[in-house]
Amino acid sequence: MSVTTADTGSALARGKARRKSLHNQRQWALWGSYAALSVFVVMFLVPPFYTIITSLKSSAEMSAQTGNPWIVQHPTLENYTYLLTYPNFLRFFFNSVMVTVLTVAISMVISVLSAFSLSRMGFWGSQTLATGVFLTYLVPASLLFIPLFQIVGWIGLINNVYCLVLLFPTLAVPFCTWIMIGYFSSIPKELDEAALIDGAGYLQMLWKIFIPVAMPGIIAATIFAFTVAWGAFLYPLAYLYTTEQMTLTVGIISDLIRGDVFQWGKIMAACVLASVPPIVIYAFLMDYYIAGLTAGATKG
Repeated sequence: MSVTTADTGSALARGKARRKSLHNQRQWALWGSYAALSVFVVMFLVPPFYTIITSLKSSAEMSAQTGNPWIVQHPTLENYTYLLTYPNFLRFFFNSVMVTVLTVAISMVISVLSAFSLSRMGFWGSQTLATGVFLTYLVPASLLFIPLFQIVGWIGLINNVYCLVLLFPTLAVPFCTWIMIGYFSSIPKELDEAALIDGAGYLQMLWKIFIPVAMPGIIAATIFAFTVAWGAFLYPLAYLYTTEQMTLTVGIISDLIRGDVFQWGKIMAACVLASVPPIVIYAFLMDYYIAGLTAGATKG
């Protein structure tokens, strides 16, 4: 009896020691995660914070170079007031909105139709073609803009903002199609069979079944297409060179930097205003974006 009691006590002690060891390991892992997260938070939040601080400074305060550069001595909104009443800035903003809306619309129409055909219609070579579509996304944009420049010049759209409406979908469609293929592939095939038995065509199946079910993936692809069009810098810089045709990313540096004079307050204010639409969209649709990327990465 005493031996059995001793064995039981020893087992309980070993169990407590094991649980304590696991608890300590979890604690160290948790603290390590917090430390790494803190480093990344500082790295990613310091530049936006400094941008906002600089945008609230007057030109005189920045020129004086006195005091702490991280503190605004005399906050002012004159930089924002200047930009919101500056015709060129409003033109840049309008061009960016127009290009982004058209790019998103074109990219999503192409992506949804191509993803549906590649994932559900099952024609010969569809899987190989689907893989090839995604592989085109891996080609760097910096390698594509030179041959595309020749094509755009051939059709006479150099220095025309609408050339971006033709170019940006080439960057957005492959990735958006890949996301949509993952979502469409996750939908049970029994829905296809039931719809075909009821006499529905493929377009009816897409419109009434697949699009409502795959809405998180569509939203994720839409956000990606929006990001590509709104934040692009290389293509507008290469193809546009007059103020009337420039988008926001290029117009800021071309119009607010004159010679060796950098209007830092206005530049930073313009950057803050340009970042508002993406921030708003990501704040409200981030869950859908993450869900769409997860499904697109694991299905298909």
